[in-house]
Amino acid sequence: MTEFSKRVESVSISGIREVFEAAGEGAINLGLGQPDFPTPTHAREAAVEAIESGAVDAYTSNKGTRELREAISEKYDRDYSLSVDPEDVIATAGGSEALHLAIEAHVDPGQEVLFPDPGFVSYDALTRIADGVPKPLELREDLTLDPETVEDAITDDTAAFVVNSPANPTGAVQSEEDMREFARIADANDVLCISDEVYEHIVFDGEHRSPLEFAETDNVVVVSACSKTYSMTGWRLGWITGSNRRIERMLRVHQYAQACASAPAQYAAEAALSGSQEPVREMVAAFEKRRDLVLDGLTDMGLDVPTPQGAFYAMPKVPEGWVDEVIDRGVVVVPGEAFGDGGAGYARLSYATSTEKLEDALEIMREATRAMR
Repeated sequence: MTEFSKRVESVSISGIREVFEAAGEGAINLGLGQPDFPTPTHAREAAVEAIESGAVDAYTSNKGTRELREAISEKYDRDYSLSVDPEDVIATAGGSEALHLAIEAHVDPGQEVLFPDPGFVSYDALTRIADGVPKPLELREDLTLDPETVEDAITDDTAAFVVNSPANPTGAVQSEEDMREFARIADANDVLCISDEVYEHIVFDGEHRSPLEFAETDNVVVVSACSKTYSMTGWRLGWITGSNRRIERMLRVHQYAQACASAPAQYAAEAALSGSQEPVREMVAAFEKRRDLVLDGLTDMGLDVPTPQGAFYAMPKVPEGWVDEVIDRGVVVVPGEAFGDGGAGYARLSYATSTEKLEDALEIMREATRAMR
């Protein structure tokens, strides 16, 4: 009988997906990070035009079309006054593949990857798939990652650490001071900082800054995507940027695993990045109102919930059995443990759905909370 690799056997199905797949018909799903807004019209039209013209009938460059990479370069100049060479960008199958490239290209068997706990489920799994050693790090009380915790955890076996801001699952946003420190730590210790910035434009309080702005060496790579900012989760279009030598190594993984990102998605992404950003502003304003609604509702129930400054997740502290009670009553939320041991005693819920559904879900959660007292 053929055996499976130890790498695969060490990885389990995502807890987010398990809860999602188990949800019954008619349940209010607050489990997935799926914006309920349409992809901007100009992005969809660009993809249709490219399909009808035959422009998508062949492979693109491994790195992606030149036009898309130029649009990504212009985005970094516009948003952060950063000079990013289009040759130092790889278009990927979503931010998930970009994370895989970063870890696979930089982590040898037995080397450590540090990441937030609770944190996005892929960090642990992708480290194991690379035969690396996951090293989760406890967060501050406000659910941000303390640079001092990162530096104290670095050993001779550390290959990389992951920073995620705005964060999934917590909604926390790291300060500019933190991001400066993360860049300094990467430079001073000669380890890679993988900055996961998929939610970079969904910020309500403060502002998003990237460690790439402050790095003095090439020890920072940035992962981002169109998925959340432009409500393009199904298009599967992300990217990774860093120094040319790092991009060329990650390209060696990408060209065999993926060849190139979906061509229609690349044309849509180019239009999304280069066109009007008004749909993004409208979506973020709606998410902020939903955040406030959810915060007020959870607080009224007597739950302690750190104020999410970005993304579209809330992570309240909940009593034992609360998640099961809520799910049994028809509202899908994700137990905090799905995001690491540090998530024990928490639940994650997404407010990327309509106000009406959120109001209904909050009422059900109130009833569940009352029933447990």
